[in-house]
Amino acid sequence: MRVCIGTHNKAKIQAVLNGFKEESEIEFTEWDVSSGVSNQPFSDEETLAGAINRARAALITGNGDIGIGLEGGVQLINKEMFLCNWGALALKSGEVLVAGGARIPLPKEVQRELAAGRELGPIMDEYANKKNVRHKEGAIGIFTNQRVNRASMFQHVMELLIGQYECKKKEV
Repeated sequence: MRVCIGTHNKAKIQAVLNGFKEESEIEFTEWDVSSGVSNQPFSDEETLAGAINRARAALITGNGDIGIGLEGGVQLINKEMFLCNWGALALKSGEVLVAGGARIPLPKEVQRELAAGRELGPIMDEYANKKNVRHKEGAIGIFTNQRVNRASMFQHVMELLIGQYECKKKEV
């Protein structure tokens, strides 16, 4: 089976590999595909659309059996910004399975920077005084004291996607 991952982000790739760790005979490929949404998605709808677009594009570009798209974003709820994350698993049949993950509120100073039009990745590099936070622990890791990092957050989404996929395979 060929699983095509729609990103080169290290944390997201690790989440996919961890999600499929029980499977054997899988070839993984990574593809730099467009999410088709803003660099900083600002709603569940936009973040989910980005995940679906990445999954479909990876599947086609990599000529795979499964395409995976994972997308992080921000959701405004009651005037407060929360991290959000979505994943999609695209099949050759055209069917797309989706799942969403954890949510935590962002600190007010981060929310102000986002509201000013900046992207979360660079904001987090400055906030944490680190480089490439988005490829490592992510904002979730910084704001949960490393109890949950970006790879484990997306791994939960992957478990939800793979579980749905396995359930579908049983139905056939």
